Amino acid sequence: MAQSIQALREKRNGLAKEMRNHFDKFDGDNAPKWDAEAEETHNNLKAQVEEIDNSMKRHQDILDIEASEHMSNRREEQEPGKPANKRGTAQANEKDREIFQTYLRGGVNALTPDQQQYVAEQAAKVQNTMSTGTPAEGGYLVPEQFGDRLIESLKDFGGMRDVATIMSTESGATINYPTTDATSEEGELIAENTEVDDEDPSFGTVGLGAFMFSSKGVAVPFQLLQDTGIDLEAHLYGRLGMRIGRITNRMYTVGTGTGQPQGAVPASGAGKVGATGKATSVDFSDINALIHSVDPAYRRSGACSLMFHDNTLRDLKDIRDDQNRPLWLPGVGDDAPDTIYRYAYAINQDMPVMAADAKSMLFGDFSKFIIRDVRQMMLFRMTDSAYTRKAQVGFLAFLRSDSRLTDAGALKHYQNSST
Repeated sequence: MAQSIQALREKRNGLAKEMRNHFDKFDGDNAPKWDAEAEETHNNLKAQVEEIDNSMKRHQDILDIEASEHMSNRREEQEPGKPANKRGTAQANEKDREIFQTYLRGGVNALTPDQQQYVAEQAAKVQNTMSTGTPAEGGYLVPEQFGDRLIESLKDFGGMRDVATIMSTESGATINYPTTDATSEEGELIAENTEVDDEDPSFGTVGLGAFMFSSKGVAVPFQLLQDTGIDLEAHLYGRLGMRIGRITNRMYTVGTGTGQPQGAVPASGAGKVGATGKATSVDFSDINALIHSVDPAYRRSGACSLMFHDNTLRDLKDIRDDQNRPLWLPGVGDDAPDTIYRYAYAINQDMPVMAADAKSMLFGDFSKFIIRDVRQMMLFRMTDSAYTRKAQVGFLAFLRSDSRLTDAGALKHYQNSST
């Protein structure tokens, strides 16, 4: 299966290079015009690339399922002499995991007195390290490996974590993070022996807090708890990661910033508003205007990219520039991104689809968008009658996180017209 995917990747890279070379023939002041023959060649190559992409996705889905089933057999072991992590030695980590596994299947009562004391000590850290009033009773401060894996898995649900700057802290205390917009600042020309003027940078601060996100209750049947051949940790890891990943990505994308994280869409500045008649569409002139609404200082950094819903990508693949050439081109090489008008893009299903007044596309330097996570996570095991009557045990996880745009000039949006 892996060899099949590699063969498909190599074939895709070859087609992508052919598409790029074909495009370059028509790029330049003295280049020939893009005509019907050029369009036909491009569309044929594009169809082959898309067919390979679909095939690779099917193969990858199968591999992901197999990897999940055998996750317990592929855990990394700390090498001799490897520096211990923040919770202590490798032996302490293994102790955490052994207790955690026992707790998942049998609860606190399945632990030895020493293990119960250890769990109580760990849970007591919640109020101290997370700066929260959430009761620790009945909860389990999850092992660092489990928490780190869960947070890393959140990238699979959305798109914001792929492009934003991630800040991880041990405490949940509010952080006053500096903000700026330096696009209008400049120096001065002075005469000899003339005193210079002062200009205070437009610095400010925003508070990066730690909003509480819940996975909601995840029900696990008694049979699954009793079957030691099932990797219960992996099962919970997948379900909890999916739920928390989806809600956090939505907040990072469209959150209002009031009582919830600030999303990239509300935080972005106005880049381009579509003309009347573009309530559900965009064209090359709009995309070009959006890109040029971001100061060249950001664009020259090489960190700028686009973001939109997958439905928007579907439409963008058919858009042409002012020379009738396609905007979408595949990346050449395994690590090279596909591009729109030479810029990489991220797919985010929480971005608004094109509709009247929708802010349906973002462009800019997403590294100026900060996602703050509190690494300490709590997992609650629930055995009340609502679950017991169905022969189930409930699990509930909490993650604390926040997000803010720290540079007002870094991100701009395209907004569809009202009509």
